[in-house]
Amino acid sequence: MITPDKLAALNGGHRRRKLALCFGSLERDIAGIAEKGHEYSYPSLSRTEYSKKLISIVLTDPQLPEEAKTELETLLYAQVFDERRACNCARNHLLKIIGSFPAEWDLVIAPHKEQKQEGQIEKRNFFPGLCVYAEDIRSPFNLGSIFRTAEAMGAEKVYISPFCTDPLHPRALRSAMGCIETMPWERLSLDDLPGNLPVFVLETGGTPIELFDFPKTGIVIVGSEELGVSPQALEKASYGRVTIPMTGIKASLNVGVAYGILMQAWTAYLQSS
Repeated sequence: MITPDKLAALNGGHRRRKLALCFGSLERDIAGIAEKGHEYSYPSLSRTEYSKKLISIVLTDPQLPEEAKTELETLLYAQVFDERRACNCARNHLLKIIGSFPAEWDLVIAPHKEQKQEGQIEKRNFFPGLCVYAEDIRSPFNLGSIFRTAEAMGAEKVYISPFCTDPLHPRALRSAMGCIETMPWERLSLDDLPGNLPVFVLETGGTPIELFDFPKTGIVIVGSEELGVSPQALEKASYGRVTIPMTGIKASLNVGVAYGILMQAWTAYLQSS
């Protein structure tokens, strides 16, 4: 960490960039996900005092918009200081002034952790037999999002096609928020998918999702960002095709978002049955 006095002595863009980096490190420390060796360890100030001093420096920035200044002052002088939110707001206001906008994998997001009794082994709850097959997903971000949704909504397993992007790509790992390490997954061709589970596709031109008779167990195929599911996947989908009705001009959803809508509908259908 850089001392507040040294940060205050820097000028313009150099000071903003250093402050933004410091706030990012503080956020990770507050969230409990700081990398080893990068934990807060400034000897003469508590982390909260350090955070407040850095926010005070940001408030002196002549390019800080008035509404941003008001927000930071409200957070800084609140009766209960929300340290993580204050650092996050300060960092993002600085990045906006600099002209740099964080991508999803740059955001400081800590996975939710269940409270466990001492000695208790963590067990993942899921719907047995609920699986997804990601066919030729090219974006690591999208694949990570599919893993994250699959884990959150209770899928048992993720299958990926031979030409799907690598789940261990850094951006996939970042957007999955630890779920790739938790979710069982396997790379298989369409022909090698388990033969004992119904297969259906999420694609346009099918039964509207609110009318679809979901199977109790099965594999849903979600297709590539550019082309959707392949003709071979359509042939494989003996259980049918489900569609999310849309009314917008573009009528287009990100594949990760579409899969999230599908999983919510599928699990709600099972729970109501």
